[in-house]
Amino acid sequence: MRLGQTVPNFKAETTKGPINFHEWQGNQWVVLFSHPADFTPVCTTELGRIAVHQPEFAKRNTKCLAHSVDALNSHVDWVNDIKSYCLDIPGDFPYPIIADPTRDLAVSLGMLDEEQKRDPEVGKTIRALFIISPDHKVRLSMFYPMSTGRNVDEILRTIDSLQLTDRLQVVATPANWTPGTKVMILPSVTDEEAHKFFPKGFDKVSMPSGVNYVRTTENY
Repeated sequence: MRLGQTVPNFKAETTKGPINFHEWQGNQWVVLFSHPADFTPVCTTELGRIAVHQPEFAKRNTKCLAHSVDALNSHVDWVNDIKSYCLDIPGDFPYPIIADPTRDLAVSLGMLDEEQKRDPEVGKTIRALFIISPDHKVRLSMFYPMSTGRNVDEILRTIDSLQLTDRLQVVATPANWTPGTKVMILPSVTDEEAHKFFPKGFDKVSMPSGVNYVRTTENY
């Protein structure tokens, strides 16, 4: 899936029962992510930490939806291990895990390594992650190899950035941005327009080139 593409509707069996994706999503954001296999150490930490941070996702009007090519009964049994390993998961395991043993969904969403996707013996999903806006469009994608677990704080940070820039339309978030720190005003916005958007002010940064394109503000 590429940025801006609409995620096609699909039906799936999950640990929370069958879902129809577009209906299940409703008017919320979704983090849809795949993991290579149940009963593996790195995947246990990933799904566990995302579960622990579920209240933070909820604050952002965001649902989480996990996926792998394992069978449903495997997911159900594995959830007990995840909860045992991550003792700070609040209450029941909070989000569904899709069972995709046919690999049909994994193939359609591009979650498999190209060299392995047709081999049922080795065709496990990579660590793919899509952030999907309420209009069902892919807004951000991450692809990690099987050897590297994902950073939940970074997932939350990117959701914050997407939601902020959707709301303001005239800013972008710089490297290492976190909520409350400076944002960059888009070069397409004139100074006059910037004063209207940010009446409390903004900073202009002089560059050796003499081109005035760096403007920042914390007043958003």
